[in-house]
Amino acid sequence: MLDIAEELHRWVEQGRDFAVATVVAVGGSAPRLPGAALAVDSEGTAIGSVSGGCVEGAVYDLCRQALEDGETVLERFGYSDEDAFAVGLTCGGVIDILVTPVRGGILPAAVGAAAGGEAAALARITEGPAGLMGRALLVHPDGSYEGGLGGHPELDRTAAGEARAMLDAGRTGTVTIGEDGSRCGQPLTLLVESSVPAPRMIVFGAIDFAAALVRVGKFLGYRVTVCDARPVFATPARFPEADEVVVEWPHEYLARTDVDARTALCVLTHDAKFDVPLLELALKLPVAYIGAMGSRRTHEDRNKRLREVGVTELELARLRSPIGLDLGARTPEETALSIGAEIVAARRGGSGVSLTGAHTPIHHDGPDAPAGRIGSVA
Repeated sequence: MLDIAEELHRWVEQGRDFAVATVVAVGGSAPRLPGAALAVDSEGTAIGSVSGGCVEGAVYDLCRQALEDGETVLERFGYSDEDAFAVGLTCGGVIDILVTPVRGGILPAAVGAAAGGEAAALARITEGPAGLMGRALLVHPDGSYEGGLGGHPELDRTAAGEARAMLDAGRTGTVTIGEDGSRCGQPLTLLVESSVPAPRMIVFGAIDFAAALVRVGKFLGYRVTVCDARPVFATPARFPEADEVVVEWPHEYLARTDVDARTALCVLTHDAKFDVPLLELALKLPVAYIGAMGSRRTHEDRNKRLREVGVTELELARLRSPIGLDLGARTPEETALSIGAEIVAARRGGSGVSLTGAHTPIHHDGPDAPAGRIGSVA
């Protein structure tokens, strides 16, 4: 639900009644992951998507019904080829969808937090006793929470602890706990949706390839910083789409800025005096992706220099160099596309090979894959 938080927050501010259908579980080659949502207001306006089009019409009707009767329902959609007009997923997957009318309660607060860029996790019961279905907690980074799941007094505390752990990792997915808050007793399944600030992409080297990569990074949902020690090149006018342009030696900036396990570092300087001190530091940081531009000759020379300053073979193995996938790219835009594709493949566990003729899954990551802001990539 938090993947469409900004639009839903506008509805909340306008006082609209609406219902939200959220993907809570998937199986097989399902088109959307848990957390994907479709919302319908009392006037019939719809936003979002739960299946890329396969079952949107049926889910739309479920939302309209939920607005009328005020009931929360869980519906499963699978694949059927027995009837050409039957509602189902053409991909052959299975999705469970929780449909909830939103009229006050904790859901508007969760939407407001996500729309405001706050880190927060929404935990909702998706499997369990009928009387608890759809009950929700809004969990903050400090472990405090709002709302309640009902049932045993320990249930809220246990659920909040599970949700906080997933929020710390920026993950969305399901967790199972006992109805009494322990690992025993009748099980409850919670969908935990984490909303966190956009992941960072830091592009080192204010060159024309960097300008193209900024655009790709923004398209993929990153907050993009361009850093270069040369003030004549590192200007906002040259990188109008960047969130930040920094004039500073790259390794000094990296040493003082905040990075995390979702951060992508793209080194485009291909100049040893910048690259070596920068990569010496970068390869020790717990970031998601480190790539460096340069020819294979530059790559070999750079690795030699990095070994000389004490970088280990294990650390060097983290470096994607030459940067990007083999697309035969020539232009800055094509090169930026190849870098963006490699970042996505690294995050999702993809091979980067053509799907034509391959026998690997189309979707490699499960519902608990690391994410940035719901609906974006890291």
